[in-house]
Amino acid sequence: MAKILGLGGVFFICKDVEAYRKWWKVTLEVDITDWGTMEWKPDGKGRTMFSPFANDSTYLEPSKERFMVNLRVDDVKTLIEKARNGGAKICGDVEDTEFGIFGWFIDPEGIKIELWQEN
Repeated sequence: MAKILGLGGVFFICKDVEAYRKWWKVTLEVDITDWGTMEWKPDGKGRTMFSPFANDSTYLEPSKERFMVNLRVDDVKTLIEKARNGGAKICGDVEDTEFGIFGWFIDPEGIKIELWQEN
């Protein structure tokens, strides 16, 4: 059964990505990954990310919002179809990458949602 497993992360536009990452590292001693995200593994079963993107990033498009929500799921393809059937605007194709399977849609409030099925 396709279901959401939890919050995968929050991704957002940031004026100065490097300064922001540095603030978190220095001030709150948060580890920064090689690809620039801040991650926590509270239960050892999934990552939770907090990740800034450069002000000129197009990754959150076509949403006009400055943030995107990533949800950990067990079946991206089925949930994308459920979102489509519920009237969501699907963004691109489902992608199978080295980091997992991803799919995107715009929800009824205009927020881009990224579904992430870990490998």
